[in-house]
Order: sequence, then structure tokens, then C-alpha cells
Amino acid sequence: MRFPKLSRSLRQLTTHVLAIALGVVLAVSTLQVLPSQAEPAPTITALDTSNLIAQRQSPTTAAIGSTSFVTAAVNRVGSAVVRIDTERTITRRVDPFMEDPFFRRFFGDGFSQQIPSEQLRGLGSGFILDKSGLVLTNAHVVDKADKVTVRLKDGRTFEGKVQGIDEVTDLAVVKINAGNDLPVAPLGSSTNVQVGDWAIAVGNPLGFDNTVTLGIVSTLKRSSAQVGISDKRLDFIQTDAAINPGNSGGPLLNGQGEVIGINTAIRPDAMGIGFAIPIDKAKAIAAQLQRDGKVAHPYLGVQMLTLTPDLAKLNNTDPNSPIQIPEINGVFVMRVVPNSPAASAGIRRGDVILQVDGKAITSAEQLQNVVEDSRLGQVLQVKVQRGNKTEQLSVRTAELQNAS
Repeated sequence: MRFPKLSRSLRQLTTHVLAIALGVVLAVSTLQVLPSQAEPAPTITALDTSNLIAQRQSPTTAAIGSTSFVTAAVNRVGSAVVRIDTERTITRRVDPFMEDPFFRRFFGDGFSQQIPSEQLRGLGSGFILDKSGLVLTNAHVVDKADKVTVRLKDGRTFEGKVQGIDEVTDLAVVKINAGNDLPVAPLGSSTNVQVGDWAIAVGNPLGFDNTVTLGIVSTLKRSSAQVGISDKRLDFIQTDAAINPGNSGGPLLNGQGEVIGINTAIRPDAMGIGFAIPIDKAKAIAAQLQRDGKVAHPYLGVQMLTLTPDLAKLNNTDPNSPIQIPEINGVFVMRVVPNSPAASAGIRRGDVILQVDGKAITSAEQLQNVVEDSRLGQVLQVKVQRGNKTEQLSVRTAELQNAS
């Protein structure tokens, strides 16, 4: 009876030993096949942790975390941004019937003298160009103003004297006498601006002083004709940074706090679109205004329209069209101003301008820029299509006179 019990004990012991041995073999083979799992975890330093966190940041988180650049940009230029208040006195026009002798006898000659004048007040922005007190703003902010008051961010106010206005580019220079230690806005270059760059508008919209709005540069070289300001000669920087009445004349900044434009126009039918005059253009105009008080702009004297083959074909297929237009690319002359350089040179309504000084012209904006960049009195060789013929005409530019 003892032998069977001993046999069972030996079998159980053997089974346990074999199980243990098999476990050891499997463990060793596993370590050989997957050595990386047996290696100790690497130590993460503080530097490694910061890099890891930076790598895990989403673009949105990175953008939100970098908003301090706006504060730095505004602090760099903010004290040089000014508020401009204007006053203008106008007298209401007397009703014509009061000039009739019968009514003057009835009411008395002094009646017309009792009509009160009216004070019109305006508000805009600007920024200081140099320590002597030159302020750059929009022409429409100070045009025809009887009194100009410039208020600095620190609360000081000074009477401003308008040194020069250029309505064509909507720019003006105002001088204040405030010593020679004024804060000056750092000027950048609009040539280096790209679509998608940060755009920061600073000014006094709707009378809310020292307001800052943030956006991006939406597009470049947006012509004044496209914006709906046909009497100006400008290519704007378009931005979605909020620009409202009162922002006019204030600076548009890049991410480094440099002035890249002058906020100047908003479209009443647009949501979130504003326009600024490129600072490189403003620099040149400001220098002329400071020196001469005005800017001379050459002109030809034509009202024009960009012509394409499709547009011409649309006209030509209309049975009620008064004329047939060549189906080509160029600038269609809609009207010639009497006594203008174009009229003197023989340009006629219905002509299509093809070239100026050998350079192909394909849009009204291009022609306007070519003329703007010419000199007063310069003779331009203009090639036009008239019916089935082409003609070469010599046009001598003259100075454009402001409507005012």
C-alpha cells in the first residue's frame, strides 16, 4: 500500500518541477525576443518635457499662447497714436423766397442775419511721425476744418495746424507744437507685407479712445475703383481687423508693432472688411506735403473701363448697342474731359487704349498707375484702337486739379 502512495507523490513532484522549468524557459526566451521591454525607461529631463509639450501643442493652442505679441506691438506704438477732433462752422442757406423784396419788407432786412450758424464736429485718429510734432492722418479727417485739436494718449491736448492735404490719396499732415520729445511711431515697409500676416488696427473708433483690434491681411493691392472710391488713386491693403468710423488716420501695425498702413476706408455694405493706405505710399506723400503743402498728380482726362473680349462681345450682340467695340483686351474710353490732355491729343470716346510707351495696358487700374507714376508735362506715347485701325497719339500730362 505504501508503494502506490509513494508513486503518486513522485509523480506530483515531477509535475511541479517540470512546470517550474517550463516557466523559466519561456521567461528567458521572451527576454531574448523582446529585449526593449526589459530595458529601463529613459529619464525625461526638464528640457525634454518642454520639447514634448511644444510638440503636442495644436495650432490653435499655439496661436492662443502667443497673443502676447499683440500687447508688445501696441506698447511699442501706442503712445504715438493720437485722437483728432475737428470743428467746422457752416451757415445754412437762406430760403430763396426771403430774398424777394416783398418778403424782406414784411419780415425786415435783419431776418436773414438772425439765421444761426451750425457747428459740425468730426473725429479721427492719427500718429506722430517725428519728435518735432508732425502727425499723419487722412485728408477727410481734417479737410475744411476750422479747428483741429490733437489729443495724446497721456491726456495732453494741442492745437493742430494743417500743413498739407492731398485729397487724391486721402492723406494729410498736421503740425503740433509740443516740444521735441514726443513719442514716434516706428514705420515698417508695406512692400514686405504678405497675405495672411497679422494686422493690428489702433485708433479711436466711434469715440472709444485707444481701441485695438486684431486680424490678418486679407489681400494686397485692392484698387480704389474696386473699393468704390473712384476719385482716389490708391491700392489698398485689405484687412479683416475691425475698422470703424473714428479709426480713419490711425495706424495699421504688423506683428512687430511697425506701421504698415493708414486705416482709411470701410464699405458700409461689408462685414469685417477694412482698407488701409500702404505706408510706403504714405511716406512719399507725407514728405511732399511737409515740403510743398500739396502733391501734384498728372492726369490724361478720360473716364475709362477695363475691356475684355467677353465684355465687348456682350455689347456687340446687343441689337440696341449704339457702337461696336473691338473684342480685345484694353481700356475703353467712355468719355473725354473737355480741354484735357487727352482731348488735345485727339483721343475720342469709343477708343480702346492698348499701349502706353510700348507697354501693354489691360486694365483701367494699370493705366491709372502708369499715369500716376509719370512726370508732370511728360509726353506719353499712347496706342489706341479706333474701329478697325490703330493710331499712335502723343499725350502730354497736366496737373490734376482737386475738385475743392
